[in-house]
Amino acid sequence: MALSPTAAQRRIIAAADPVTGRLRGAEAQLTALVKRGLAFRHPRPPHDHFLTPAGHRIREAAEAPDQPGAPAVPDAGGVFAARVGGEEAVPGGDAGPARLREVRGAWQGLLELRRMTHPDGSTDRPCAWERSHLVRAAALALEAAGHRPAGPDGTGGYRVRATPQPEAVAVHAPDGAALRDCAATLERAGWQTGEHTEPRTRARYLLASPRKV
Repeated sequence: MALSPTAAQRRIIAAADPVTGRLRGAEAQLTALVKRGLAFRHPRPPHDHFLTPAGHRIREAAEAPDQPGAPAVPDAGGVFAARVGGEEAVPGGDAGPARLREVRGAWQGLLELRRMTHPDGSTDRPCAWERSHLVRAAALALEAAGHRPAGPDGTGGYRVRATPQPEAVAVHAPDGAALRDCAATLERAGWQTGEHTEPRTRARYLLASPRKV
């Protein structure tokens, strides 16, 4: 069971990379986080430290928006969050050079996390972080591949939403062609997808889940 971190350790957790969970700090503090079950030391050089799922939960609880369930967007401090679709306009534009650099950097960081946390070093399937952050992980795969997220009115692009099903997200798109493009992107990123029909509206959507093997 994870022990509550000290104020100094909370600052280290808050400063962790938002995608990979990589930590920076004094060795003694990092070791203490490991003992508390909030971090782990990677077995391969350079033996960096990363947040465990319990550590991620503490970090996210401190950053939780005022309205639970609201789509995540970059905050005023510039912390990266993949666009799930339906957010208010992002300051500086949706697809400017700075945003594109952020998205590409986050995707590369996620691939590196896959490499470091899979025993075989593979990058072709999702890792534990993605399984515990399904909506953000699927949205990052789509945005990094160039898909446009929906605007504030929910139209014009993809929308990724949580579902009651374990390890599955729903992906909505403007039309069938866009939906199939999203499916192809997610499958290349290591997700399994299937097309379904919403019973009430008859709208088509994807159900996507991380591939295990």
